[in-house]
Order: sequence, then structure tokens, then C-alpha cells
Amino acid sequence: MSTSTQNTSTAGDDGGTPGPREADPLRDDDLLIARAEAWIAADVDDADRAELRSLLARTAEPHLRRTAVAELRDRFSGPLEFGTAGLRGAMAAGPHRMNRAVVVTAAAGLGAYLTSAVADAPRVVVGYDARHRSADFARDTAAVLTAAGVEVAVLPAALPTPVLAFAVRHLDADAGVMVTASHNPAADNGYKVYLGGRVVTDAGQGAQIVPPYDARIAAEIARVSAAPGGASSVPRATDGWTVLGTEIHEAYLRRVASLHDPDLHIRDVHAPRLVPAADPRTAVAVPDDYTGPPPLRIITTSLHGVGGRTLGRVLADAGFTDVVPVEEQLDPDPAFPTVRFPNPEEKGALDLALSMASDLGADLVIANDPDADRCAVAVRDPDWGTHQGTETAASHGWRMLTGDQVGALLGWDAAQRTSSGTLACSIVSSRVLARIAERHGLRHATTLTGFKWISRTPDLVFGYEEALGYCVDPEAVRDKDGLSAALRVALLAERLKESGRTLRDALDDIARACGLYSTGQLAARFDDLARIPEAMATLRAAPPAELDGAPVTEVVDLTAGTNGLPPTDGVVLTAADDTRVIVRPSGTEPKVKCYLEVVTPVAADATAEDLGRARVTAQKRLERLQKEMAVALGL
Repeated sequence: MSTSTQNTSTAGDDGGTPGPREADPLRDDDLLIARAEAWIAADVDDADRAELRSLLARTAEPHLRRTAVAELRDRFSGPLEFGTAGLRGAMAAGPHRMNRAVVVTAAAGLGAYLTSAVADAPRVVVGYDARHRSADFARDTAAVLTAAGVEVAVLPAALPTPVLAFAVRHLDADAGVMVTASHNPAADNGYKVYLGGRVVTDAGQGAQIVPPYDARIAAEIARVSAAPGGASSVPRATDGWTVLGTEIHEAYLRRVASLHDPDLHIRDVHAPRLVPAADPRTAVAVPDDYTGPPPLRIITTSLHGVGGRTLGRVLADAGFTDVVPVEEQLDPDPAFPTVRFPNPEEKGALDLALSMASDLGADLVIANDPDADRCAVAVRDPDWGTHQGTETAASHGWRMLTGDQVGALLGWDAAQRTSSGTLACSIVSSRVLARIAERHGLRHATTLTGFKWISRTPDLVFGYEEALGYCVDPEAVRDKDGLSAALRVALLAERLKESGRTLRDALDDIARACGLYSTGQLAARFDDLARIPEAMATLRAAPPAELDGAPVTEVVDLTAGTNGLPPTDGVVLTAADDTRVIVRPSGTEPKVKCYLEVVTPVAADATAEDLGRARVTAQKRLERLQKEMAVALGL
């Protein structure tokens, strides 16, 4: 980071009017070191204080000073911003990192806001995942809020984010806090805030915060941070909060189990049950008198997160008997040792699960991210297989469905279950959901990205975003829920299997009814964050005149707001053939993302072979679009 220039002045040699002079880098360093020493004095954690002292000691060593000062500048470049995603960042000491001092001030600011927003004692439920320091951050939150006069209930163990989101509404809490960094790297942690109860009483009750609530809470946090003593001056109780029992987890499981509708579940519940063999890697033991199809074989993985055991219960409670978890990734491990990034969307994250699926002849792979609010689905598609090159699960045709494909499947499934209501998706998700809603006589809503917006849709029946997030039970969980979504997918796959069909066949049916909507992405990661606004400015100044040969007919700058949506940083390009590209900076990563969609008309009587050819052609169009947009963004 470059050294800033101070507004200092000095008298000229002739004693005349003082003029500006450049800042002294050594003095800048001294001021930075003084800030670090002040932070140490106000810190609440011995290990964090020792870490900063060690970093300060390196500034006194000539051969270490440069890198130590650069690290200090980054850590003290400003407070970790509290916004509509709460807090998220790398764990280390300093105001621009996730640590106990930052969490204490955040909890104090939240407590101050809540006590001003409700007449009597606010009620807050706190949850946490299994990442490093998550339990400490949850305990600090409970201690600070209790001292502020808040009634606090803490989840009994490291549990999935959807359990916390469920608890906010189930317990009629005024707020919820979830300590998690979701699918971020192992070095990160985060702090999600939900509002409900008496604070938010409209369709957003129990959802994550949006403006103006985020700004109001951030203002209180800033006030606490600026007070003498900072975090060390914040009162913390030593007890007085309630640690919930397992009943809250069981209540969540019962709610998810209620999504299993016997009227739509073809299998006769009184038929002989299919019992897995003692070794789940061997063939399933089928009773001699059973004549139906074999049970759906599902491979699951939680990617070392907190959802593995809960997903196992969800599927077992719904009667699935042949579920095989990836044992190496089943139990929580904050180091995430078998994956580079614990994100199902990342290349290689599902390799173990797909390999097991190929070995065991599975029907379906279901993966959750570490806090289990996202759900990835993989299927075997023989058309994608190849005999060329190394034999792998991918060569056998195993592939992950896109978030838009799963959204279409669950959206169609939801539309068939209701006669009224709204289907909603984020603006960067496929437009196929709007066609599905139209086809079923339902309303459709487009929102900004994030479930803090999607879940606020009035009369919501189903909502999704392309980044593997699905809300299938908005009455109970006003957020994405990778566990209830997994159950819906499994039930759908089972019904299809019992009629000799697959999820791929269901996608073909949707294409015949609505057209083929094919989506893809181009994502550019930036080490220099200043290049992100530069790339967006380049696009706004000279948007492409064509998209894959079709003239661009509309360019919409989302910073002005459009179709009732609040302003956001993004650009929408639409071509004459309905090809669409949306470009926006990522809200959680240093990336610019391009969301690509091409639409292919499909005849109602199109064969599977016709659709296969159409998908190949659409994929080639998407690949050309990726190259065009890379040029348009100056990448």
C-alpha cells in the first residue's frame, strides 16, 4: 500500500508564507506504530496482543522493517467494514481483521442498536460454526449482549447457519448472530446478523440485515470503537445467558422433515424397506420379496463443515436408506485439509465425492458448503463422458449441475406444489424461473443479489440465486438452506427414478416447456483492488456493440437503480436474440463477475438428442461470450 501524504506545512527559508511539503515516511511509520501500540493497550485477547507486539518488534529490524510495516498498514488501513454481509475477513490482530476486539465492539454496537429499537429487553440467539475462534467469538457476543441487558440464547454446539436462521423465527428473537465465514478460506471468519421479532415485522422478519439497519448498527459500532479504551472498555458478563439444549436442533429437523409430502412421494411407505449392507461400499441388501427399483444411492459431503451429521439425519428421517458420506470430509475440521477452497463451486472441491459416486454407481451427489447454507448437486450424464485421456469420474460423465439448473428443478417442483405465491431469484440468476412462474400462473420477482433481498419477497414460495443458494421453506428459514434444499432434490430424484427417469430428463422437460436457458460465468480475480472500479469504468465507457454477433439493444447501468431495485454496482447488456450479460463486482471476494445467458427456442416435441445438440451449441456460444467480455473489461 502506498504511503499517504499528510497535510503539513512549514515556513519557507525567507520566513514568508508556509508552503506544503511532502510527508516524512519515517514519521508516517511512527504514527502507524503508535496506533498499533494503542490497539494493543485496548485489546481484549492476550494472544492477539502478543501477535501485534511480535509484528512491532520486526519493525525495529532493518531487514524485516519493510514487510512488517506493510503488514501493519494493511491491518490498520481502516476498520473491518460492517455492512449488509455483516463482518468477514482474515483472522488476526488489528482493526482490519477478524478478532475478539472487533467482535466485542460489533456486539456492543448491535446491543446498543437493539436496546434503542425495542421498549424492553431485546432477545437475541447466537450460533457459530466450527472454524477457528468461532466459539470464542460467539461467547464474547453473548457476554457483551448480556451485560447490555439483552436476553441471549446460544446454540448448543457448532451447527449449520440454517439452524440459526430457523431459531430466529422459531424463538421469535429480535436478532440473530451467526459466527461463520461460510465457504471462505480457512484463515477467515465472519459475523452475520439477522433481524426479526419486534425490530423487523414485515416480509423480512428473520432475514439478514439490509439498509438502513446496517448503517444504524455500523454507527453504533463506530461510536463504541471511538470511546476511550475501545474494546477493553466494553462491559462483558461472565454468565447470565442461556445455552440451548438439543431441542432447537430437533425442532429444525422436524420442520425439514415436514417438507416430505407423502401424497407426492410415490414409494409406498408400507412397502419392504431397503436396508443398506453393513459396508455401504458394497451392494445394497434387498429383501427377497421386493420387486421395485433399487433405492436412490446418494453420496454426500460437507467439505469438513458442520452440516454432515445434520444432512445425514435429514435424509434418514425422510426414509433414504442408501446414503454414503465422504468419510474424509464428514466431520468438522477448520483446516479443510482435503480441499484448496471449501466452496463447492471451486474446481476440485467435489473430486472425492465424484470419485466415490463413480466407484459405487451412485445416482446422486449432494454437497454442502462448510456452514451448510449452500447445496451443490452432481449427476452422471453419459453424454458428458469420454474415453479419451485419464479415467476419472468426469470421464464417466459425472458433472455438477449449475446453480441455475438446480434452481429451475426446485422452482418447477415448488410451482407444482402451489396455486399462488411468488417465485424469486436474484438479478444475476437465470430468467428461466420467470418463465416457470408464468407457465404455472404464479408471480415472479427479481431482486438484488443475496438472500437478504430474495427472502424479503412478499408471498415467497421459492427463491434461489445461481451461487448454489435455495430457499425452499421461507416460512421457517428466511435465508438459503442447503439442507432442506438437499432433501427436496433427493425427493425429486427419487420420484423420477421410480418412473425410470432422472434429473437430466426433468431438465429436458423444463426446456421443452420454457426454452433452453444456458448460463455460464467469467470471473476475474484482482490482487490490486483499484483495478475493479477501473474494469467497470472501462465497460461503462465502451460497452460492446454485439454479443456473439447479435446487436446489443439495451445497456442498463444498475447504479441508477432499475425496475424498482435499489442502486447497485453493475451493468446489464441485452442483445437482440435475448442473449444477456450482467457484470458486477463480487460482494465477498476481490473479483469482477460476468453472468452469461443464452436462450435457445425448443420445440415441445424435441427429442433428448435434439436437446443434447442444442446444449452443445449453447455451450460454444457461452465460450465465445467469455472471450468477448474478457476483452470488453480489459482483462
